[in-house]
Amino acid sequence: MGLVANMASLKVGDAYPVRVVGVINVSPESFYKGSIVTTREEIAAATSKMVEEGAEILDVGAMSTAPYLQTKISVDEEKKRLTSAIKVIKEKVNVPVSADTTRSIPAEAAIKAGADIINDVSGLKNDTRMARLVAEYDVPLIIVARDGTPQGRSPIQRVITALKQSLHIAEGAGISLDKIVVDPGIGFFRQTKYPWYIWDCSVIGNLQKLRKFGRPIHVGVSRKSFIGKILVQENPEQRLFGSLSAAAIAVFNGAHLVRTHDVKATVEVVRLAEYIKKSKQLKNEKF
Repeated sequence: MGLVANMASLKVGDAYPVRVVGVINVSPESFYKGSIVTTREEIAAATSKMVEEGAEILDVGAMSTAPYLQTKISVDEEKKRLTSAIKVIKEKVNVPVSADTTRSIPAEAAIKAGADIINDVSGLKNDTRMARLVAEYDVPLIIVARDGTPQGRSPIQRVITALKQSLHIAEGAGISLDKIVVDPGIGFFRQTKYPWYIWDCSVIGNLQKLRKFGRPIHVGVSRKSFIGKILVQENPEQRLFGSLSAAAIAVFNGAHLVRTHDVKATVEVVRLAEYIKKSKQLKNEKF
């Protein structure tokens, strides 16, 4: 049996199309200024546009998680931003909504406001209450690989170790395994013996190794700094083509969900990448 997870009303995994996750960014501190929406009208418009273009999940972020920026805001401010945006989204569309947060107080408020999924980029390691909260509300979870200790292992092995730790936390809290997907944390590993951009490329190239967990794979590469470094593009606004290339390669290497700021373009490259991937598996036959 192939990999499968229940993400609210949506099934993801080997037997299903790759799901595109649209980013609703309500954090003015974000690294990508072109993605920020803060007013009710802007959030509503971005929501409708992304769903029309093919987003099947919307991921709401209220505090930037870029590891190279000082962007921490108060718990109350994150809670206010998250809940306000989620309420608008739920009024406009009928797709699962994930709350991108590492803190349990904003997470609980987001769930009460209508969030269907928690996306924790700390891998349940930032807030000891988060795992219990997810279990209590029985919501799906995106676990992102995260650790803070420089180690000498290969990039993908360090990602595997970090995810193994997070899955152990999830299991201990009683979170249903069939509601978990894993994410390699592209852009979050900075304390390495390799330059971060080489690290990220190595992980994307070895994505298939994450199948060992038996969970579908979620990947976020959109407009990230490794693309800018490689293509000499300091401004995230320049990184669309690089993002699309990385998304296509991630799909070819096993991603089941792709998180993006650019839904229409990403849907097109994802569909082609998965088509080529499936065609690769055909046996030699006479047509």
